[in-house]
Amino acid sequence: MTTLSSHDLVKSIAQRLSDILEAQVIAFDDRGGVLASAKPPLAPSPDGDAFRVSVRLDGLDVPLLVRPTLLDEPISERLVQALACLLGEQAAAVDRLPNINQLKNQFIHSLLRGEIEDEEHVLREGQILGMDVSRPRSVLLIDASEFIIGRDSGDERSCETIDVQYRAQTVISSVVRFFSLPNATICAYIGNGEVAVLKASSTQDLMAWAEGPERIDSLNPSWANLYALKRAGHALLTRLQADVSSSVSIGIGRFHPGLKGLAWSFRDAQTALGLGKRVQQESRVHCLDSLGAAAFVGLPDEETKLDLATHLLTPLGQDEDLIETLQVFFEENCSPSLSSRRLSIHRNTLSYRLDKITSLTGLDPRQFDQAVQIRLALLLRSFVFEPSQDVQLADAPNV
Repeated sequence: MTTLSSHDLVKSIAQRLSDILEAQVIAFDDRGGVLASAKPPLAPSPDGDAFRVSVRLDGLDVPLLVRPTLLDEPISERLVQALACLLGEQAAAVDRLPNINQLKNQFIHSLLRGEIEDEEHVLREGQILGMDVSRPRSVLLIDASEFIIGRDSGDERSCETIDVQYRAQTVISSVVRFFSLPNATICAYIGNGEVAVLKASSTQDLMAWAEGPERIDSLNPSWANLYALKRAGHALLTRLQADVSSSVSIGIGRFHPGLKGLAWSFRDAQTALGLGKRVQQESRVHCLDSLGAAAFVGLPDEETKLDLATHLLTPLGQDEDLIETLQVFFEENCSPSLSSRRLSIHRNTLSYRLDKITSLTGLDPRQFDQAVQIRLALLLRSFVFEPSQDVQLADAPNV
């Protein structure tokens, strides 16, 4: 016997056989080592009969030594063997049945992959599993691979061990305790040291992390409440690092409406986490709008790039003076003197406008990386004369 799950089955069979026969039961591996041992309340007599039987699991025969306590009625070896076989078959059959955690993980995996045909059926299935997926949710993707499977582990099979599952559950438990709302926080271990969290993300759900009125993008509601969600992500990161004493990174996905929107949010989180770990340091929270110029280079589709560009520029509204100031400032290679002369304004006025742009967008056109972000956003927005007021995402991605 080599697998940890088989070891657990052997322990279970030995204990049940010991309870039924009131006997000491010892299970051995193929080298004669003890796999499991179970003793009855009364110690077996050294003079009692001992039976050597076997139980078949995973195609291998597991030897069992059965030593009953002294009883008035004798027990036949044939009965012991038949009982051992029956218990083995029952244990193996039960082990093949998915438990509630496996069913829950499979359900969440299907949501993240966008495998939804009948939304009403999915909602009912979620209710059966104790999960309300009708609420607005965004995906947080936690990379705790250093803690769960080890920094240098490249063995995919290691993700199936009980130790890995236990450490993944430790991360999940930490997440649930942090949010203090188990019914509003749905988590699943998705392999490779990553845990997906389907976090309820309405304004009420994120009130604890809100700091004043949220910045609202009227063109795309996917960016609503994102700042509170990121603050929650940073606080969660601090808690996880304290709980697991290991490097952790978190990718934040935007909210997308509908059940299929969960797959889009998962893709956002995957992209943000992947790009963030490459261009920024580990152990931090990554989101599409905080990746700098790398987001415009690394994002996989043009629609998301346009969404991001529109989101970054939305605070400027229709202020033609600020838009013109940016365009001229970039065309004049960010030269204050040349820009102010071309705009026919004083340099102090130019400085005031640039400060206002920084205050509204959080991006300073006088800083290189932030200037590149604004410049790329302006270029992308110029490719579409009138951005759609209601961006529809028809089909969920294959993830």
